[in-house]
Amino acid sequence: MLELRPNCECCDKDLPPEATNAMICTFECTFCADCAETELAGVCPNCGGNFAPRPIRPAAMVKKYPASTKRVLKAEGCGPRKAA
Repeated sequence: MLELRPNCECCDKDLPPEATNAMICTFECTFCADCAETELAGVCPNCGGNFAPRPIRPAAMVKKYPASTKRVLKAEGCGPRKAA
C-alpha cells in the first residue's frame, strides 16, 4: 500500500492525500508537480526513475488506511540526479 507521503521532498510543500499535484516514482519518492517538472526535469534525483501522478485514495479509505505523517526533505537540496 502506498504511504501517501505528506510533502514534496524538494520544496516541502504540503501534499495531502487528496492532492492532484503529487508525483511519485516507483520507490514512492514524492514531489509536487512543479518541482518534478522544473527542478528535476521528470527524473527522480534519488533513483533516476520517472514520475507518475500519485493515485488519490478515497476519503473513506484514508480513514481506514491513513496517510503517512513522516515528512521527507532532501537536506542537500533538490536538483537533477548526478551521474555516478
